Amino acid sequence: SWTGSPGGGIELSTDPITRLNTALEGRYRIERELGAGGMATVYLAEDLKHDRQVAIKVLRPELAAVVGGERFLSEIKTTANLQHPHILPLFDSGEADGFLFFVMPYIEGETLADRIARDKQLPVDEALGIAASISAALQAAHEAGIVHRDIKPGNILLSRGEPLVADFGIALAVGAGGTRLTETGLSVGTPYYMSPEQATGDQMVGPSADIYAVGCVLYEMLVGEPPYLGNTAQAVLGKIIQGIPVSATTARQSVPPNVDAAIRRALEKLPADRFVRAADFAAALSDPSFRHGADPVAEVAADVGRWRMLALAGMTVAVVAVVAGVTGLLGSRERMQPVERHQLAFPSLGPGWHWGARMALAPDGSGMVYSDGVEGGDGPSLYYRARGDVDGVLLPGTEGASDPAFSPDGSWIAFRQRGRLVKRPVRGGAPVTLAEGVDGGVSAIHWMNDGGILFELDDGDRLARITEDGGSPVDTLGDVGAMRWLQGIEGADFALVVGCFGGCSLGLADFETRQIDYILDEVDRAWYLPSGHIVYVRSDGAVFAAPFDVESRTLGSQAVPLFEGVRTAVARADMVLGQDGTVLFVRGNSGPGGGDTEYLTWVNRDGTFEAVDPAWAPDDLDAPSLSPDGGRVALGVWNEVGEIWVKELPDGPLTRISDPGKPAMSPARWTPDGRSVVYRRGNDGTSEIVKIRADGSQGEPEVLFRSSVSLGLPSLTPDGEGFVYVTWNRPRDIGFADGSSDSINFVLEREFNETGPALSPDGRWLAYASDVTGDQEVFVRPFPNVGDSRVQVSVGGGSEVVWARDGSELFYRSGPMLMAAEVRTDPAFEVVERTELFEMGRDYISRPGA
Repeated sequence: SWTGSPGGGIELSTDPITRLNTALEGRYRIERELGAGGMATVYLAEDLKHDRQVAIKVLRPELAAVVGGERFLSEIKTTANLQHPHILPLFDSGEADGFLFFVMPYIEGETLADRIARDKQLPVDEALGIAASISAALQAAHEAGIVHRDIKPGNILLSRGEPLVADFGIALAVGAGGTRLTETGLSVGTPYYMSPEQATGDQMVGPSADIYAVGCVLYEMLVGEPPYLGNTAQAVLGKIIQGIPVSATTARQSVPPNVDAAIRRALEKLPADRFVRAADFAAALSDPSFRHGADPVAEVAADVGRWRMLALAGMTVAVVAVVAGVTGLLGSRERMQPVERHQLAFPSLGPGWHWGARMALAPDGSGMVYSDGVEGGDGPSLYYRARGDVDGVLLPGTEGASDPAFSPDGSWIAFRQRGRLVKRPVRGGAPVTLAEGVDGGVSAIHWMNDGGILFELDDGDRLARITEDGGSPVDTLGDVGAMRWLQGIEGADFALVVGCFGGCSLGLADFETRQIDYILDEVDRAWYLPSGHIVYVRSDGAVFAAPFDVESRTLGSQAVPLFEGVRTAVARADMVLGQDGTVLFVRGNSGPGGGDTEYLTWVNRDGTFEAVDPAWAPDDLDAPSLSPDGGRVALGVWNEVGEIWVKELPDGPLTRISDPGKPAMSPARWTPDGRSVVYRRGNDGTSEIVKIRADGSQGEPEVLFRSSVSLGLPSLTPDGEGFVYVTWNRPRDIGFADGSSDSINFVLEREFNETGPALSPDGRWLAYASDVTGDQEVFVRPFPNVGDSRVQVSVGGGSEVVWARDGSELFYRSGPMLMAAEVRTDPAFEVVERTELFEMGRDYISRPGA
């Protein structure tokens, strides 16, 4: 079109909207661009004849040139008569001034791609409803002899919650270009949702390609990402062509087995192995008995017996994403986009595998070390995986290791291994023990440039330093509280720490004053970068960067958002950051203060999880405790105050029973009759153990015991009148109260740390953890005559001990493993056999339910 130039002359306008308005004058008036895709651009326009808003989709010029107007109009005409409640109708089509276009209703709402980008994972029932509607639309089209060829979330419009399939006919019309289309290097379809026959360029694409695509779309709605991922389109297509089986239930355990089976059949490599009709796919989704091939979940869960443990566990299989170049993002908001992204899949890892303490990045971002299980091995081991490699390489001698940390030059790795601080070369060489008697919290080892290594002692309550050559650790910062993360800053006399007291906060630990100054709340991880910034993960999974002045120790007020979606949980964020700006993180649904979506679950003896109530995904819950009859559970809530709640199982109501005005600390304990719950709370510098009715009918709880010393969780005697507790002073001691006085009666060695007291169901035996041997181990003594003798239960480390309901077993954590010790208690206590059950990450051990 021709327009007047500023100088009064005439110039050619290249603005497509201006050209389109000229070409469509009298019929449509283009208002603005709505979006652009690989094959077309969509515009919002006014239909002048009918006085209504419409969407006009205009083919890209290079596609229009290949297809040709006559062929395009001929092919797209075949779709004009498609009528179905879930198919977006076609109003008009044509050619004008070289443009090939067609006209559709303008739908206010969003695409399914928008919905998935916002919510990550859809509720199972909603996803199934959308998939069934798409399948019904495809069935109608297939019966009319029309194959869509480009089913994807971006082509599914959501109008008042109902899906509408758009672009019927455009892929068919474009595909009519045949070999001419192939010669241009353009392709029909979107890589993530292409069937193998489309990926290989097969021109004979039938209805089964659409069934494959809707299977991909349903998988993405349920899991949060397409079934096959890769760094490039070629990599994605390569995986599709290979046809490696996937499982939605393995990634998200609330997905029913029949749905997983239907998806696996829809994604079969050969068209003949898929559903014959789209309607058959929809029917399988609603048929609980439908199965296809080997059931990956059933194979794992076969013959697990009736034993179950109650736990809080994240239900997301760990898939790690790599985002490179964060240091290049810190200059301005306009540059807040990752330089490059990659997906790293770890298919052997299951629900509850939390990575905050299990991976480390080389300082230059060239590789990572991570923890994974070894078939037939003694606990998890460390692996090294170079950047760009598909598989990791086992590092021998690292069985039972956790908390890896690279040396500054990237040639060594330090880690915690069964009560020892160890280092070993990344590429060959034997492990070297640096220190014994090391027991710490979550991923708190940092190797400084000067050769010193900072690490935790005594379950995260003391910060120590040791040289890279070993020797005696120096107590750099004593009694720092619940420290869950640390990083030394080169040349500074302080370190970054994250302390967690219900919520987590970022602090500066001063080596000289031996104090911590907390500077920012709601932070689960933080790193200082040489660029002069602190990058931190907020408790909701969002990542920010803020300038930080080392000299003045001040954090800038203008924090810049980098990205979001890091999986978090209480006192944990599954992300690490290299000094070159490379980030490794696990994607997940994070809520305020905690968690990739957490579920109250049963866990069987082999480590498989089953959600108690799949529809209930609470935030901020901790430490479930099952009632004596197994019908209710008491849980702690991590918030500003701290509360205790009781839930009816499996899908009953949730009732707060603690006083909201006074901090309540989990875990809670049930009285033997199941009528009341005992918990601890703090108020005005005192520590109290209180009892309250579990039905919520009691206002102020009854105070059973009050002390000026901070007390830990109680373990009740069988009659419910007395309890054993732990004091949180140093050294930590175990005491007994019979309910008749407020005096502290110490029952064990005062010079060592004893924690986690647990009375046997008959009240005759006291189990606990102690560092009396130098390492923390689990012991049992007779009760109340605890001075008579002691029996060591664990070997190679032990903590968090609980009794089986019948007293025949003790369960405890040994490193990351859950152990079961079969015991005899009559006439004397004896350990019969120790058995490794499964790797349990950081999930809380509760009393077994059956």
